[in-house]
Amino acid sequence: MASTSASAGDSGQSRSSLLNNPRVRLALLLAALALIVLGVLWFIRYEAFGRYQESTNDAYVQSDSITIAPKVSGYVDRVFVEENQDVKAGQPLVQIDPRDYRAQAAQSVAQIDVARASAAGVAAQIEEQRAAIAQAKAERDAANANAAFAASEAERYRPLAASGAETRERLSELQNQATQAKARAAAAQAALTSAQKRVATLEAQVRQAQAQGEAARAQLSAANTDVEATILRAAVDGRIGDRSVRQGQFIQAATRLMTLVPSASLYVEANFKETQLGLMRVGQPVTIEVDALPGVELRGRVASIAPGTGAQFSVLPPQNATGNFTKIVQRIPVRIAIDAGPETRKLLVPGMSVEVSVDTRSARDAAAQIRREQERHNARTGR
Repeated sequence: MASTSASAGDSGQSRSSLLNNPRVRLALLLAALALIVLGVLWFIRYEAFGRYQESTNDAYVQSDSITIAPKVSGYVDRVFVEENQDVKAGQPLVQIDPRDYRAQAAQSVAQIDVARASAAGVAAQIEEQRAAIAQAKAERDAANANAAFAASEAERYRPLAASGAETRERLSELQNQATQAKARAAAAQAALTSAQKRVATLEAQVRQAQAQGEAARAQLSAANTDVEATILRAAVDGRIGDRSVRQGQFIQAATRLMTLVPSASLYVEANFKETQLGLMRVGQPVTIEVDALPGVELRGRVASIAPGTGAQFSVLPPQNATGNFTKIVQRIPVRIAIDAGPETRKLLVPGMSVEVSVDTRSARDAAAQIRREQERHNARTGR
């Protein structure tokens, strides 16, 4: 017991002697001052920079992938690409057997030729009919002349028959001839009218043949489009993934064959809490750290902010007006454009986990402006 008290006393005297040492006291004072300075610097940096940094690890690399699907059905003749292969825009990917569609195109060409020949034949008939019209006009004019002559003869003999210089039989004969000549003139006019109307009928047949030719040309255009559609090409530069098509396979139109992941349209989709979006604006700088690239810091910018929370765009959005309610902080997707070179982009693939931090200092005065605007609005409305 006495030895324990003696040890405690020795320890207290040792600490007291250390504190009485000027060097120790100076070292402790300097350490305290350093801590205070570091705390002040940290506070200043936080107020000027740190408080405006909004970060989240609920973020992933994404890309607007393109689904490669055929427009036409048929057997796969050739597959030009392999899984995970890099391709260029316009490069052929898959070819479907085009023989059926080429036959349809040839059939449309034949229909065009038939329509053209039909139109030419009817046009020749129109020329023949115009000659017939000219003949009918000549016959009509001759019939009209005969009718006029017969009528004038009957009129000339009428007073002679009344005076007895000529017999009434002769007058009756001339009147009958005039009536027959008039009837022949009417028949010639009717024949001329019929011949003229025949031209209109033939012209309608020409237009019908031309319309059939236009329909055949439209079918040919559609058939040529189908022939071109038998070769599927890459729309943009990218990488092939999820390839399921095989040579010799029969595929239906709109069947998914593979996916093309564009190499130039990679972006980050970060799901920020709704409490983090107050000062977030499009165009603000972003720091990106990819889990697969430790120690590498990428740059980006806020490209857009979703018009609703992720829950609102789900297949079954929540209905908070029913049952018990527990408030949950919602998350809003924010699209971030990546500023990286081609070599770095080759290492990034959709689905990679990243951590992002948005610098919102450019909107530091937005909250005050919103408050002032709302106060002015309330003053105008008297609320």
